[in-house]
Amino acid sequence: MKLFKILSLTLLIAGCSSLEKHDVLIKNGIIVDGSGTPPYVGSVAINADTIVAVGNLTARGKLEIDATGLVVAPGFINTLSWATESLIQDGRSKSDIMQGVTLEVFGEGWSMGPLSKNLKNELQLPNAQGDIKYEIDWNTLDEYLQSLVSRGISPNVASFIGATTVRINHIGYENRPPTTDEMNSMKQMVREAMEDGALGVGSSLIYAPAFYSSTEELIELSKVASEYDGLYISHMRSEGNRLLQSIDELITIADKADIRAEIYHLKMSGKENWSKYDEVIRKIDSARVAGLSITTNMYTYIAGATGLDASMPPWVQEGGYDKWAERLQDPAIRRRVLKEMTTPTDKWENLMYAAGTPDNLLLVGFKNDSLRHYTGKTLTEVAEIHGKSPEETAMDLVVADGSRVGTVYFLMSEENIKKQVALPYMSFGSDAGSLSPEGVFLNSSTHPRAYGNFSRLLGKYVREEKIISIEEAVRKLTSLPATNFKIKKRGSLTEGFYADLAIFNPETIQDHATFAEPHQLSTGMIHVFVNGEQVLKNGSHTGALPGRVVRGPGYKKVK
Repeated sequence: MKLFKILSLTLLIAGCSSLEKHDVLIKNGIIVDGSGTPPYVGSVAINADTIVAVGNLTARGKLEIDATGLVVAPGFINTLSWATESLIQDGRSKSDIMQGVTLEVFGEGWSMGPLSKNLKNELQLPNAQGDIKYEIDWNTLDEYLQSLVSRGISPNVASFIGATTVRINHIGYENRPPTTDEMNSMKQMVREAMEDGALGVGSSLIYAPAFYSSTEELIELSKVASEYDGLYISHMRSEGNRLLQSIDELITIADKADIRAEIYHLKMSGKENWSKYDEVIRKIDSARVAGLSITTNMYTYIAGATGLDASMPPWVQEGGYDKWAERLQDPAIRRRVLKEMTTPTDKWENLMYAAGTPDNLLLVGFKNDSLRHYTGKTLTEVAEIHGKSPEETAMDLVVADGSRVGTVYFLMSEENIKKQVALPYMSFGSDAGSLSPEGVFLNSSTHPRAYGNFSRLLGKYVREEKIISIEEAVRKLTSLPATNFKIKKRGSLTEGFYADLAIFNPETIQDHATFAEPHQLSTGMIHVFVNGEQVLKNGSHTGALPGRVVRGPGYKKVK
């Protein structure tokens, strides 16, 4: 009997030791693999930076995580991130890591490179940077991304090359078309960025100087990106009065440049435009049926955030901030600007007018310490303090602050938000930095989307309102944008893919940030892995900084 027990124990030990052992084993989780197929209970095995097995595994791990009751998903892709400077300040990327974001994608019109000597000098002037101060130790876009990684960051990073940046490098802030030589040089700049790994060309056409770009100019830049299977992605020329015409322009660019295209943060801005939803979707769907690849992204809120420049005509902003501020101090020009700010038009995008009332403009970002006591007040409230009209107050604030003044605009309808969430080609981007509720980040308010965009989708629109299923939400957060952006080996729980994972409690994941108190981290995300390294453990950041540069389809390792 004693010999039998010894033999049994020996066999048991031998059986255990024969189990395949991995660096990390996440077991008993609800596997939502990013494909959109129904969830199942299983395990994920990781060796080094790679997923090596997914499914019903008989294995062991040096690190084992029991994910019973938790969703195990690919790491989320933030399709529109403005963490370009916040990651320089704090590479932990807490507000996004706490929501499962493992890849930040930059480049809405403006990109952090390439930088001509003049533009680089301009960006290093004392008043050019806000609360976050940094040395510009790069010239090209890829060098910027590598600079982030060398400083240490938790998420992966990728970027489009900004059409605005390309234009400023060659034309400055002037309202004119490029010369033939300038256009050729602009195209060469796009070509070099694509070969460095840019995902495509991004535009933001309501803002000066991007506003001055013609459709033809954008087609020419997009043709170059198309040669490398890149994407044209755009904050369109209008999201309000000329929304339908702007969609036509995007479709025209996609067609003429033979390029895939995506609409940044699709919306119908201004109450008078909410009814355009059906026609917007008909246009997009018709283009898709005709063979064009048109996709969209969004954030999950009824308010957007930008600056007071989006309430003033582009002509007054020509030449950059200094010229703009100088003009706003000329009484005759102020009268003209005031009239145009209060007159309906489809010639430019006036977000103050679209918001319906200055009560719907929330001031959230000042550079000047003496103005920061206005943070969180509406434009109406500040105008009453000044004893002036909201429009005159907006002009005064721009001049006094030395900036465009960060502003939240309440513009959209909740009904349209819900319908957009359900679109099969809709992915998600925060359109915000990745922050932390501490230090320099508390100098300004922000839009709650910086802390809650992705957890709000999973908590409000999936769990509470059941607009889409959990597997569809994860697909839209992972494999859909990875496919649209031609990102390799990410966005799916697939053997051989990089080990970017988001592990969360589907019953408790929740946003807490509000417009009144936006600096509040989301909860319910339990573990996050980036390139196989754990950056979130039991809801707390580990301090790990394993982020890498993710490059697009045109990347050439050997120049």
